[in-house]
Amino acid sequence: MSKKTNKFSASDFGSEAEAPQENTFYFGQQNFKWMLIGLAFIVVGFLLMMGPDANTVDGKLDPNSWNDDIFSIRRIRIAPLFVVIGFVIEVYAILKRK
Repeated sequence: MSKKTNKFSASDFGSEAEAPQENTFYFGQQNFKWMLIGLAFIVVGFLLMMGPDANTVDGKLDPNSWNDDIFSIRRIRIAPLFVVIGFVIEVYAILKRK
């Protein structure tokens, strides 16, 4: 059998200094800005959802009373909308290229 020799070497193709140095991190400054904006929307949405439950009046549990504030526009419509908008912004921030 004949012995095979490699006719090419790494030194034939240049040095490492000639190779461009790329930043391999995917997220840029704009991505982080959009992620913080999305996080702020999510936090505000959850804060808007907070409030007393159905059987709480003046901070005390009263099983004989009903609190209609759980069906307020703020807690049913506006707060979940903020949370969904925040998640959409997060998806945009993750998929946005530099």
